[in-house]
Amino acid sequence: MSAFVRGNDLRRDLSVSRNDHSFAPKMADSRTSTQKRSRVLVVEDNPDLAYGLRNSLEIAGYDVAVAEDGVAGVTQARELDPDLIVLDLMLPGMDGYRVLRTLRDEGRAVPVLILTARGEEADKVLGFRMGADDYVTKPFGVLELLARIEALIRRTRHWRGSVGAVPTSTVERFGDIEVDVGARTVRRGKERVELTPKEFDLLIALLQRQGRVTSRNELLRAVWGYSASVVSRTVDTHVAELRRKLEPDAAEPRHILTVWKVGYKFQR
Repeated sequence: MSAFVRGNDLRRDLSVSRNDHSFAPKMADSRTSTQKRSRVLVVEDNPDLAYGLRNSLEIAGYDVAVAEDGVAGVTQARELDPDLIVLDLMLPGMDGYRVLRTLRDEGRAVPVLILTARGEEADKVLGFRMGADDYVTKPFGVLELLARIEALIRRTRHWRGSVGAVPTSTVERFGDIEVDVGARTVRRGKERVELTPKEFDLLIALLQRQGRVTSRNELLRAVWGYSASVVSRTVDTHVAELRRKLEPDAAEPRHILTVWKVGYKFQR
């Protein structure tokens, strides 16, 4: 089976979703709750896949632009200021990793969903370290992709809308870590620790629960906006990154603890 989802396969999958009445009202409700159509930039060099993605996203109610390579992707991200980017990693010339690093180095916090044929854990971790918010591995289902895109956009708008409600003086400390919630910065001693937007959101979600055991599904809903029906290793991967950056010894964590068969809890 090809690692790429062909345009015809996308349209066939979408035709099922359009006739699936349990799914259609959910999508309609999400569109009517927003004041404007969300803009999605697809950076994909495979023309059939790009066409299928554009067609599916437009039917779901998004405004869509397509870039055929990494350089064009960076240019359009700067010009269009999209609400979300769907980014293929295997692009000609400037690959997806370099596109992602360029955007993050410029301070662009737009959520990025990686679309990749690479299923190795190391590839996903590298993407998260460079600032990706989520990933989907080819071949993929359109319903899952649309659910992830909708959740990322909704959650990003929620965080942006709630920034004003967070006291800028709120500072959390544990060990040698200092977290400035309002400024969204983290320091370890005198050194600044660079967290991706979703790593920071996950850290805040754990801090807010004050030692309470929290399931992966609850964290997926709180940070990514996913329903329990979406199966993802995203939480585990982000927790591993938080431990690597914040714990004295990531292999023996003191603060971000695993509760076997349940989830995670934070301990000061």
